[in-house]
Amino acid sequence: MSQELRIGGVPVVTLQDHDAASGFVEASVLPGRGMMLLQARVRHSALGEIDALTAPPLEETARRLDGGADDFAGSAAFSMGGAFLLPYANRITGTDVAGRREIKAVVAGRRARLPRNWGGKAPGARQYAMHGLILDATASDVTRPTPAEVVAHLAMGDFDGRWPGRADVRICYRLVGGALELDVETTNIGAEPLPLGVGWHPYFNLPSGRRSEAQLRLPARARAPANNYDEVLPTGRIEPVAGGPFDFRTARALGDLYLDDCFTDLERDAAGNVVCEVTDPVAGYGLRISSPSPLVKAVQVYAPPGKAFVVLEPQFNLADPYSPVWPEGLDTGMALLGPGEMAAYAVRLETFVPQAAP
Repeated sequence: MSQELRIGGVPVVTLQDHDAASGFVEASVLPGRGMMLLQARVRHSALGEIDALTAPPLEETARRLDGGADDFAGSAAFSMGGAFLLPYANRITGTDVAGRREIKAVVAGRRARLPRNWGGKAPGARQYAMHGLILDATASDVTRPTPAEVVAHLAMGDFDGRWPGRADVRICYRLVGGALELDVETTNIGAEPLPLGVGWHPYFNLPSGRRSEAQLRLPARARAPANNYDEVLPTGRIEPVAGGPFDFRTARALGDLYLDDCFTDLERDAAGNVVCEVTDPVAGYGLRISSPSPLVKAVQVYAPPGKAFVVLEPQFNLADPYSPVWPEGLDTGMALLGPGEMAAYAVRLETFVPQAAP
């Protein structure tokens, strides 16, 4: 992909690792759209070089991300590729502001005015704020330590007056040994506590297109069910998944199960990582997503039947974390950083060849 292409008024940055024999060999990042990942290329022994993510053709991508009709408050960014979600992931509800596409919300006991950029499609469905405030932010101080790495800075401050607290954000991508690593460091640069949730929203391709046979492994002991799959708002319940259709602690096929669900009570491996896997057995292709971040308390999975992708979002917080539906005292995952404190978020992507069924 040409680095001359500009999206959000800023050139696309393309990382390359020519030494990797397999796995991730290229990644294209958009400093003009909150450092989202536009696309990543994988070198596979049987499939050749393939796109790891679902995104429209380049011309359509540029059109949708630069003033398309569905791009209010940057919302088009979370319909493709992999957008970062900050200072909150998922949904936040509140009270509609008359005459404006905004809501008034209470965030950690303080007032916030957030863009009303998403909601249910059914008549009368709730509308709300979705996926943070950096979707259309422009990065500065973009540096390339190596051809396989990029580091950038997002001077968000108080997010144009929309969020309580002040934040400075550093984002880094690197290709290393066939893996793709993403790191986000958020520092409270204000005098007041900073409420913070961070997530990432990648659309992982299923090369075969056979979604029903794709498998998911997700080490979650519980699920926070939504009221329905239109509004997708929490009910306030946390339910164990053991033995039910949402128990993916051992890899299982998706079949015709609709997923737009928030999973929590995450199990970690001996090294402290949350490790998830998406496997396309028909293509002989697997993708492993791991996060060492202790603050990652939830994974949202969006995988509608008939679509050849799985969106798997490691994130700090549950959906609508300040909603009154949650029992008092429940940890809904939002961090609260004191002045000068920093919170880290990290994800590592690796490919693997799944074992054939006996």
